[in-house]
Amino acid sequence: MSFNGDCFVVLPANCVDGSLIIGRNAEDPESLGVSSEVCFYDVSEVLEGKTDGGASAEATGDALRVILQKPQPGLWGGDFGANERGVAVGLTWTAGEKEAKDSDSLLGTDIVRLTVAVAVDVDAAVDRIGDLVASHGYDTSKLNFIVCDSSAAWSVSCAGKVWAAEKLEASFLRLPSGGLVVTTGFSKSSEGLEAASSFAAAHDAEAQTPAEEWSGPKPAGDGSYTQHDMFETLRAASQATSSRAANVSVLSGKGISCHWFTGTPNAAESVFKPFVFAPKPRISPLTQVQAEAELTLLHKLHSQRKPAALEHLRSLEKSCVDELNNYFSLQDHASEELDELLKDCVEAEVKFYR
Repeated sequence: MSFNGDCFVVLPANCVDGSLIIGRNAEDPESLGVSSEVCFYDVSEVLEGKTDGGASAEATGDALRVILQKPQPGLWGGDFGANERGVAVGLTWTAGEKEAKDSDSLLGTDIVRLTVAVAVDVDAAVDRIGDLVASHGYDTSKLNFIVCDSSAAWSVSCAGKVWAAEKLEASFLRLPSGGLVVTTGFSKSSEGLEAASSFAAAHDAEAQTPAEEWSGPKPAGDGSYTQHDMFETLRAASQATSSRAANVSVLSGKGISCHWFTGTPNAAESVFKPFVFAPKPRISPLTQVQAEAELTLLHKLHSQRKPAALEHLRSLEKSCVDELNNYFSLQDHASEELDELLKDCVEAEVKFYR
């Protein structure tokens, strides 16, 4: 079992309204026919159930509401998650976890869910990942996470029960999927870890350095980069033979954060649908695999689409972006009128496929 994500991070100085924008293409050529699910969890259920690695889901603070993307049906955790406090966590690379399943450990997917379930800011999220790895990391596992809130982004690399974290300083970065990202520049780590040594080299993994190599619209450094630019970045970076579901989070420090999901493979052939933490969110069952089914209904109908549908849906996507940006410019919190935002957008998309 491995989960990879090609991630793009644009820090606030580049973005409209000083938001931080992160985009992620899930990558796995062996799982293109497998549905990714999008699931919402309220505080009463976010820590319930059995983890993918078998360890208990222990609480360490007040639970938060969570939106979670699952790379395959039946998983407890996810490859990307965000919470109502504007914290987002994604897996960028995993290795060596196949043997860990059903042991008394935590997989990377578990750590994503357990982190966004309680972390109130990016620093708490980094520390939470470190604590979970130290207590329940599997000996052969190697993991990379991207961890963000509206103020900062961190990369966290883990090997077994050891971890190191580096704050991202470049104004925009592309984080590769494959190899440990953190090398010698870490400022948080397992107790006693030597800062002078290369974390990646010390744990027998090829080092992957974040780079300014970009796809699609490139941040210009003038505060003009938008979520639509990130949509196009992910579309330009997607590959028909390996790209699965994509997601974008616009993390706002002074307003409403918004999370966008395709729920279908290959961003170049998909549209993004928005979710916000309104008072009582309801998402569509079409983004979840139902009993005795193999695909989400959204995925199934998307795979049967007519080519003309995509052009109409892109127009709807742009209208949705414009309408929400106007709403966000006038409101500093999400009201009940946005409770069914993702549900409505998914069901509008499906109408074009029937």
